[in-house]
Amino acid sequence: MPTDGLSHPTGRLRVRSAFAAAVVIVVAAGVAAAGDDTTRTSSIFAPVSAPADSAYTAAMLVLAITAVIGVIVGGLLAYAVIAFRSRRDDDDSEPAQVYGSDQIELAWTVIPILVVVVLCLVTARTIYDVQGATAPPGALKVTVVGHQWWWELRYPDLGIVTANELHVPVSDPAHPTPTFLALESADVAHSFWVPRLAGKTDVIPNRHNRMWIDPREPGLFLGQCAEYCGTQHAHMLLRVYVHSRADFDRWVAAQRPPAASDGTVAAGRQVFETTACINCHTVRGTVATGRFGPDLTHLMSRDTLVASSVRMTRESLQAWIANPDQVKPGSLMPAMQLDQAELDQLVSYLATLH
Repeated sequence: MPTDGLSHPTGRLRVRSAFAAAVVIVVAAGVAAAGDDTTRTSSIFAPVSAPADSAYTAAMLVLAITAVIGVIVGGLLAYAVIAFRSRRDDDDSEPAQVYGSDQIELAWTVIPILVVVVLCLVTARTIYDVQGATAPPGALKVTVVGHQWWWELRYPDLGIVTANELHVPVSDPAHPTPTFLALESADVAHSFWVPRLAGKTDVIPNRHNRMWIDPREPGLFLGQCAEYCGTQHAHMLLRVYVHSRADFDRWVAAQRPPAASDGTVAAGRQVFETTACINCHTVRGTVATGRFGPDLTHLMSRDTLVASSVRMTRESLQAWIANPDQVKPGSLMPAMQLDQAELDQLVSYLATLH
């Protein structure tokens, strides 16, 4: 089984049309829950990246061929039903039997073979075009780690770690800047899918898959884990922010420094550093170096919380810390059992992590 495929690894291809429809609904629901003012579609029929273009072209060819076959078969069936329907003056005798039409037998043997060969060649060419791509100089490299139920995003060349919101530069033809993603899983099988940017790619424990995107227009593009991965699979959402080069450089500059120290929230920082929070989370510049949960160094720079399920606000953050299981049933984050004063202090501290 190949371990560096930009699409599904060999042996894991499955028909998921019903699930794909459900995913679109889930993504739309996630956007609504996050309060986005956006009319952007998550349809595969509006690609804005080369891998998505390749998948779209192959899909349209398959759709065209199958549509022609469907029309021909449906037309012949309709003709047979109408022309040879039962009539009142039928004598119920068996019609004349005709055998051995070499032309018909040759046609229904050769034509399907040609159709299958064409589809195989187109599929092979599409897979080669996508999987055969190599990272050019200047390409952005990001490591994506799937967790139950959130995405960890590491920029190894930039020294940045964030979660659930992938930021990349636009890749215009004059200055192509593709983003190459190394895909890993920390627990179970996941699937990385942003419909308008690329096809689905499985994220499998102990395997290293990869994919790439080169979005040619800025904006927000919505994605989803497309492999059932447990109780909160439907809320394992994903956002890709495509920036102009200048805006991306500004985002990088803001993400690189450690967390700012604010003396007015020292009590909240003490609550954070003396509870189990530091066992799971990292805040650079503090004693918190946990790796099990998302990096919180620049928590409030994110637009969403809980794997893009809710809008990032002080109120949603407080509700999440107070009772994670109520916000996201089955969540692996425990409730810290803080009293109201400690909770307010902790939230005040986290609210400074921009």
